[in-house]
Amino acid sequence: MKQRGQDLEVEQSDKPLITKFKSENMSGAAKEPDMELKKAFLELQQKMQNTNQSIRLSDMQIATLKRQIDHATLTDREIQAMPDTTRVYDGVGRMFVLNNVPTVRKNLEKKQATNKEKIAKLEANKQYLEKSLKESENNLRELIKTKQRIAVS
Repeated sequence: MKQRGQDLEVEQSDKPLITKFKSENMSGAAKEPDMELKKAFLELQQKMQNTNQSIRLSDMQIATLKRQIDHATLTDREIQAMPDTTRVYDGVGRMFVLNNVPTVRKNLEKKQATNKEKIAKLEANKQYLEKSLKESENNLRELIKTKQRIAVS
């Protein structure tokens, strides 16, 4: 029974995903996989799953923080037109606190600044994860090329 994956077709069985590697020798027969390569592939697969999950989580957090910034900007724009003596309610957790307009505007500016800092940190972490993933893939490619050169020699 075959199941369609993202970009490749995988045959379901009790055996691990990577069961045989074809060697580039004259006979063309399949050899048992090199245990080092097999282990590296499995580690890379697990690392890719974890990294992709972390990247998706970062994207969701960034989107949430951007919405909060937009909300604070719109709120600030609305209360900007009010006189400074106007008493307004500021949301704090699950309650509302009665404040004046300048205090609420300062709180909104602080909220925007902290959210922008968090976004910058998340973007940097996301770039690090993507770089780490590419580096792992390149290391695995080098390992495969080295094994192929040894097998040919």
